Amino acid sequence: METEAQSRIPQTDTATASQEAPLGSSRKWLIIAGLAGLIALGLLVAATVYLLNPNTPTARIRDVFIILLALEGMLIGLALLVLVVQIAILINLLQHEVRPILDSTARTVNVLQGTAAFVSNHLVEPVIKLNETVAALSSVASVLKLTRGRKRKNAKGE
Repeated sequence: METEAQSRIPQTDTATASQEAPLGSSRKWLIIAGLAGLIALGLLVAATVYLLNPNTPTARIRDVFIILLALEGMLIGLALLVLVVQIAILINLLQHEVRPILDSTARTVNVLQGTAAFVSNHLVEPVIKLNETVAALSSVASVLKLTRGRKRKNAKGE
């Protein structure tokens, strides 16, 4: 028992270490994305403060917001492009990995159905028919008194 427990400890340590590596890299990317978002928000606030200066004409504000809307449209277009690529990857996965598994499973089920039918026709039915015949002959023999009942010995051996 002690050797089993000792052999399990390193396996859980390696499994934990392999799980921590992807977690750390995803956390790193999350921090980078958060910092980029904060920088973008700071730049937006600074631009808004600058543009709200009384000396700034409204045409400039309008132009800046049009540019921001165009940038947002490009960002949405990029997100849609990533979505289309992900859907294409999913379709590829379904066609090349899931479909063969389903086809293999369907073939296995068909083979099992054929095996069950074969065993039923060539093994079970003959055995059942043989048992029916033996039971019928046994009952006919007992009716005709062709067989004798077994003699029972008394418990004392008489």
